[in-house]
Amino acid sequence: MGSPVTSFAKSGGLHIAYQVVGDGPADLIFIPALFNHVESYWEEPSVARFLHRLASFSRLIIFDKRGTGMSDRVPGTPGLEERIDDVTAVLEAVGSRRTALFGISEGGSIAALFAATYPEAVAALVVMGSGAVGFVTEDEAEALIAVGAFESAWGSGGMLAFGAPSVADNARLVEWAGSAERRG
Repeated sequence: MGSPVTSFAKSGGLHIAYQVVGDGPADLIFIPALFNHVESYWEEPSVARFLHRLASFSRLIIFDKRGTGMSDRVPGTPGLEERIDDVTAVLEAVGSRRTALFGISEGGSIAALFAATYPEAVAALVVMGSGAVGFVTEDEAEALIAVGAFESAWGSGGMLAFGAPSVADNARLVEWAGSAERRG
């Protein structure tokens, strides 16, 4: 099965790419980690299987956050409030009144803030690999950026070793992750 149709929601003046998969009785929006590209998900069989399983019991909504994937580029790093504006825009575009939120890593923080801001629109909150405090301190993050730790590995699949070390030696996944990094 190929990639689902990609559509675009308007969030302010920006276009936010999204896809809808499945027709289950409940809406579930998947809020991704640091970077993503909705069409890349379907190229990796294990990721596609994961998303199809979510879509087996829901109407699964996935999207590219502003500045990533197929969504419009933005200068700088968007704040959490801007990110929840994008979630709102996508949910409005698909006609969702109440949804379960599933956030991974940075997406967990976005999901939690959305749930706190719009509790009437939230049926459930699932957070994976996320927290109120990052896994590195702000000083550690700045040091990693200063030495180019991410920049030197970006696009090679090297980020897999940082975020999913248990599969970092899987050549197929590293190749796919490198492609997803470049597109993200």
